[in-house]
Amino acid sequence: MPATFVDRSPLPAAGPPHAPAGRRGRPWLTLVAVAFGLFMVGLDGSVVSIANPEIGRDLHASTSDLQWVTNAYLLALAAALILGGKLGDRFGRRTFYLVGVAGFTLASVAIGLAGSIEGVIAFRAVQGFFGALLMPNTLGLLRAVFPPKKFGMAVGVWAMVSSVSTALGPIVGGLLVEHVNWESVFCINAPIGVVALVFSALVLPQSKNAAARQRFDVPGVVLLALGLLVVVFGVVKGETWGWSSGTTLGTLAAGLVILLAFGWYETRLGRPSPNAPSGPDRGHPLLPMRLFRNPALTIGTVITAVNFFVLLGVIFFVMLYLQNVRGYPPVEAGVRTLPLSLASVAASPLGAALTERFGARLSMPLGMALQAAASFGVLGWGVHSSYGAMWPPFIALGLGVGMVMAASSDAIVGNAPVEDAGVAGGLQATALQVGGALGTSVLVSLISSRVGATLTGELTSAGVPEPMARGLGKAKDAVAMGISPASGDMPARLRAAVTEGSGQAFVNGVHTAALVTGVLCVAGAVLAAVGLRRGAEGGPAER
Repeated sequence: MPATFVDRSPLPAAGPPHAPAGRRGRPWLTLVAVAFGLFMVGLDGSVVSIANPEIGRDLHASTSDLQWVTNAYLLALAAALILGGKLGDRFGRRTFYLVGVAGFTLASVAIGLAGSIEGVIAFRAVQGFFGALLMPNTLGLLRAVFPPKKFGMAVGVWAMVSSVSTALGPIVGGLLVEHVNWESVFCINAPIGVVALVFSALVLPQSKNAAARQRFDVPGVVLLALGLLVVVFGVVKGETWGWSSGTTLGTLAAGLVILLAFGWYETRLGRPSPNAPSGPDRGHPLLPMRLFRNPALTIGTVITAVNFFVLLGVIFFVMLYLQNVRGYPPVEAGVRTLPLSLASVAASPLGAALTERFGARLSMPLGMALQAAASFGVLGWGVHSSYGAMWPPFIALGLGVGMVMAASSDAIVGNAPVEDAGVAGGLQATALQVGGALGTSVLVSLISSRVGATLTGELTSAGVPEPMARGLGKAKDAVAMGISPASGDMPARLRAAVTEGSGQAFVNGVHTAALVTGVLCVAGAVLAAVGLRRGAEGGPAER
């Protein structure tokens, strides 16, 4: 029996019952329409990694500021994704998808015009909020118009677009940064957004839960948003405060307590008393806890978070390695990651086909195992590694990410009732963004910690006099970004020694981060293989 279950609720072949005849509600036109918005969000999520060095130089931003350029976006996304899906389910997925595309496009242009690092960070948060309205409703729209037998292939194409757009970010960003400016990295969303709005307005059907007449779950919205914000904020600041400090541990604990309170409240809300009236006053949870009774959906959510923990975290430090340690210009750095993009193109439909035939219990562990192999392959990198040592991990990572994206999307959205499609899409997108935020923050922290522990020793080993090496140890924050503290007034031999030693310290940090991601992927593969097999009899979430 397959490990995943696709809801067999009757679905029309061409769209929801209330979709008008003609081009609206056609499944494949709907897929093309949502692909525009999905591509825009995926591209923006990774293109920033290659623009960050130029943003820092132009706006005189610190390393902490640059982290907030990424994390403000991720925080806003994480806090509002399930809300975006719920709003679409209740008031119309097409409506909130279009609002999300329009807001995301305008916020992107505002970032390019901001002129200050504070403005960039603020508009990145706005961009993230509108991305949260857009993303979950892409899957909700597909779930509403595709028959169950074709939904798996639609998810495969969806996953391919998401993976490819994320992987293409460094290449597109490199071309724009090198030949235009860093502002163009964000302004490129303007033409994409306009095309997405026009095409989507023409072909997308209105899709919503016809039975959703309940009062809106305002306490649930507040508890979930606050809990996610506090947890991700604690992770982001953990590097600065120290992971073992009382402030960090207290912040993380507070966030988890709020999330537990959210879970308790939603469970209670979803089980009204037998005497409770039906209609607008019945249970109306923001996130129906019954969804998690399906083991495939639950494990798919966890694996989605792990998948993007690895992908966004690895892309972040790989771009620093290629540009700042190896000295490749942005375009060349982006082109050298092309195997990752090509592999993800091949892996997403392959993962969808394997999932449809054998279930996620095969494709999900296989994708995690490929990512583990990629992570362990990075352990062989050094300061002067040839490209022959780099491309195999890129291919393995692309194959793994694409395969897991297809399998986890099917496991999460395919196992949710049709009426909760937007919520399930929001759940997946939340896991994806929280995993990405954790990946970037945790891996940067690990690299920084390892650099701080080894920098003085590596500088000394490279030939830097010990007193000077101890003094240069204060530059550990720059070295943690792959930037050598060598200055132009140093003698050539000393400058070469400083560059070599700081590069080796950064590589030490990369090895630590890669080891952690490899172990995490192995654990994810085991969880998927064992958990999905055991959960094969679990059936769908209760309606």
